[in-house]
Amino acid sequence: MSFTLAPAYDDNPRLAELVGRLREYLSGELAEYEATLGLTPETPLTRAVIEPVWKRCRELGFYGVHLPGEYGGLDLSYTELAALKEEVGASGRILYHCVLGDLGGPLRAGAIFATATEEQRERYLLPLVRGERACCFSLTETNAGSDVRAMRTTATPEGDGWRISGHKVFSSAGPIADFSVLVARMAGEDESYSAFLVDLDSPGCTVADGEVPMSGQHIESDIILDNCCVGPQQLLGRVGDGLRIGLGRVTTNRLLHCPTVLGHARRALELTIEFARTRQVFGGPLAALQSIQHKIADMATAYYAARAMTYDALSALDSGSKPSTEAFMCKLFVAENAFRIADEAVQIHGKAGLVRGAEVEWLFRRLRMFRVLTGSSEIQKNGIAKALLLPSGTQR
Repeated sequence: MSFTLAPAYDDNPRLAELVGRLREYLSGELAEYEATLGLTPETPLTRAVIEPVWKRCRELGFYGVHLPGEYGGLDLSYTELAALKEEVGASGRILYHCVLGDLGGPLRAGAIFATATEEQRERYLLPLVRGERACCFSLTETNAGSDVRAMRTTATPEGDGWRISGHKVFSSAGPIADFSVLVARMAGEDESYSAFLVDLDSPGCTVADGEVPMSGQHIESDIILDNCCVGPQQLLGRVGDGLRIGLGRVTTNRLLHCPTVLGHARRALELTIEFARTRQVFGGPLAALQSIQHKIADMATAYYAARAMTYDALSALDSGSKPSTEAFMCKLFVAENAFRIADEAVQIHGKAGLVRGAEVEWLFRRLRMFRVLTGSSEIQKNGIAKALLLPSGTQR
């Protein structure tokens, strides 16, 4: 199939139909909704703004589409879900993260269905799938990022429950969340961590404004706990399962972050091609300059290579393999090359790309973050090197 920035998916009629409807919604109804509200990437989001999007996307079959049929989804393969995530990333929409449920929705919490009790599913997860509740994930602390075992948030036994104290940072979707999937160290136990479903309006729990990342998006919160009591029905899994739950799907999550980033890179490339075609310099279009042609050729080739390796790894995941080394490679390659694409997009746009509020300027900031978020490029290189250099059977 010839290279294109608008894949057709003719070999998968279900996916082709979903992508077609999704593109129509993103460029039509959602674009009009955002324009009416005057949203920008740096507009603080409220439930009043985004809850109608969740519910509308649920009506259209997008919100939670990856889930099994019993929860209203289509039980998508990882490859199919990735294609949809790439489309929302490439859409240029402000609320791209609300359409499939990335921001506090089913994509954030879907993996814990298998661990949750029936009571937890009824109280927390099913309302989330319906767009009635939202969640955040609270693992990171100021001095516990990649080194999660440095966390100091502690759960101390009290009766048949626990009292939790600590300070979590970078809890994405915290400003609009109702509850948190929160991992804490178990008091009095050596290297034991547990996951809890913490209602954010509980006594002793405070949701504070988090630091605003360089993307300007107001989607992070600090979760501060001061003897916040949780009952046994809020323990997710068993005592000591916290890191398994929090990090257990690392390979899958690492790969599924890549399609959205690829979508952002694709959007930067599309904007650059259009700008080069229409911008007049020296009596002709910018695209007539060979130096610009070469830059765009390099950008497209990098996007193609990053996309090809990501979908290859996702295909392996769908087949039942565990492409952990490949996931490290994809995260590394996608992060580095998506940022290079954004950097060249700004360069080609010139002054127009340097203006605060220009879309390529925002994409540049957003894609720079991915070289650090969900594991820095250096962490990915560590994982790749360990897989290649340690004798088989000794890797951890």
